[in-house]
Amino acid sequence: MCGIVGYIGKEQAAPILLEGLARLEYRGYDSAGICVAENGMLDIAKCKGRLANLAEKTAHGALMHGTVGIGHTRWATHGEPNDINSHPHVSQNGKIALVHNGIIENYLEIREFLEEKGVQFASETDSEVVAQLLEYCLGLDEVHCMQDAIYMVLHRIEGAYAFGIVCADDPERLYAARKDAPLLLGYGDGCNFIASDVTALVKYTRDVSYMEDGEVAVLTRNSIQVYNAMELPIEKEHHHIDWEISAAEKGGYPHFMLKEIMEEPEALRRAITPRIKDGRIDFGDLVLGRETIENISRIMIIACGSSYHVGMLGKYTLEKLTRIPVEAVLASEFRYCDPIVDSHTLAIVISQSGETLDTMAALREAKARGARVLSIVNVVGSSIARESDDVLYTWAGPEIAVATTKAYSTQLAVIDMLAIYMADNLGRLDAAEYARLVEELQMLPEKIETVLADREKIQFFASQYFNHDSVFFIGRNLDYALGLEGSLKLKEISYIHSEAYASGELKHGTISLIEDGTLVVALGLYGPLFEKAMSNVIEVKARGASVLALTTESGKAELEKRVDALLTVPDTELMFLPSLGVVSLQLFAYYIALQRGCDIDKPRNLAKSVTVE
Repeated sequence: MCGIVGYIGKEQAAPILLEGLARLEYRGYDSAGICVAENGMLDIAKCKGRLANLAEKTAHGALMHGTVGIGHTRWATHGEPNDINSHPHVSQNGKIALVHNGIIENYLEIREFLEEKGVQFASETDSEVVAQLLEYCLGLDEVHCMQDAIYMVLHRIEGAYAFGIVCADDPERLYAARKDAPLLLGYGDGCNFIASDVTALVKYTRDVSYMEDGEVAVLTRNSIQVYNAMELPIEKEHHHIDWEISAAEKGGYPHFMLKEIMEEPEALRRAITPRIKDGRIDFGDLVLGRETIENISRIMIIACGSSYHVGMLGKYTLEKLTRIPVEAVLASEFRYCDPIVDSHTLAIVISQSGETLDTMAALREAKARGARVLSIVNVVGSSIARESDDVLYTWAGPEIAVATTKAYSTQLAVIDMLAIYMADNLGRLDAAEYARLVEELQMLPEKIETVLADREKIQFFASQYFNHDSVFFIGRNLDYALGLEGSLKLKEISYIHSEAYASGELKHGTISLIEDGTLVVALGLYGPLFEKAMSNVIEVKARGASVLALTTESGKAELEKRVDALLTVPDTELMFLPSLGVVSLQLFAYYIALQRGCDIDKPRNLAKSVTVE
């Protein structure tokens, strides 16, 4: 969840660290801090709140001098957000500074051990114990250098971590270590970097490698040497980042979220167009071939948050087209439900970052039980991508806003393509149906542009409904799954209580929540159940609800007679309607939050990538 950046080179480190943290602040914004080393001393600045506070405190880095350093932006887990609990954490002698993303599970045991040795702690965090333990290990006779101490510490601690470490007595080196938390290395000219995400580095280098669990990296100005868990030197595969720095900037938009919504047509073109060749879906070197598909008796879609909602939609579509049983499972529950998985199971793992801890753990559990794993991820070279049997990248580009938009849409497009691909391999689609689906798939970006052109109308409705305390989304089949995402978007950026319900469940208790003035967002995109959707609208209207409906152009005439406000999307194949509808719901949530004065890109208590359990 937290963001880490480190630099060693010839330039002053502090401004570079602050700039990197600015591009990582979506990973946490409870506090921020930096440390630079020079002349055998560590200079540390940190404070509660947004990075802007730290930038002001340090005159944007001008007050701190040194050419090696580490920085951190925090999403709090252990210890309240305050100055003392902010990173970097420093050992008692003031010689070692450390930044950490993750959770040290046995920190209380280590803390008690060190306190018995006379160590005094300054913070309430689990991270500080690592800095203090490093100092303790360095004082042991059998430890001869910082690298020895790091390995000794790694053997003692339990949990997830990405560390950046500097030592005042070793100012020509920057150290990094990783287990179950993302950390990459950046290779520059006379300088080198560590970071949680490439967004922090792309201004300075496009040459990166991804650290694996158990690895330790030693960075100097001119080299990076990586060691495995056995302390043996290894060579790392290098990856080239091919997107421009402007992709991680607002580009004149007031918020990243709006920018990323507006980028959805182009993002979908990147996800779809290269995979259509001569009118057929072509996944290139995807190993999932006909024989493997025919051997699949069950599909499990595993994900968290918005990616899980993509999985819910994928369940409906995959089952309908392939006739293979599909279950969408929350990654955070998968390990604990003793899932029925074997060698005939295809596990589809969905993650924007490719680093979500719960999803990673679920992937490993599925593989251990014999499943074949196909991942759908955005970040090339991410941990989930590397550990999967097959990977389909969404190519959405960097997504900075905490609330996902274009990443969700590209995930949905990819899973729809996968459903068509698998159904075709199983002989479930005739030539005409296949051609029709592929044609409509390719038209999605243009139709989304039509939805975006209608955003002033969506903004108008948001201005009417922004002051509601509770909002309920109702729908059936694909509309229900879409409602889950619409509800999540609204609650996470506007702080309005919002729930999504399957419309058929209204009579089973839910309708008791409806009273005069309650806002209900009724989804009526799914044509085969349109009349039932109409009945549900009548039900909630009879109990005093205000109804904002979302339907297709063909359903407009019938529905607008029954509701208080109506949004429409172009007609398309049933399976693609959520790809259009979600854009309207994203914009509605955005404009509601704007009306309420919320911090849209950085909603309270949330962070972009959940790398702790």
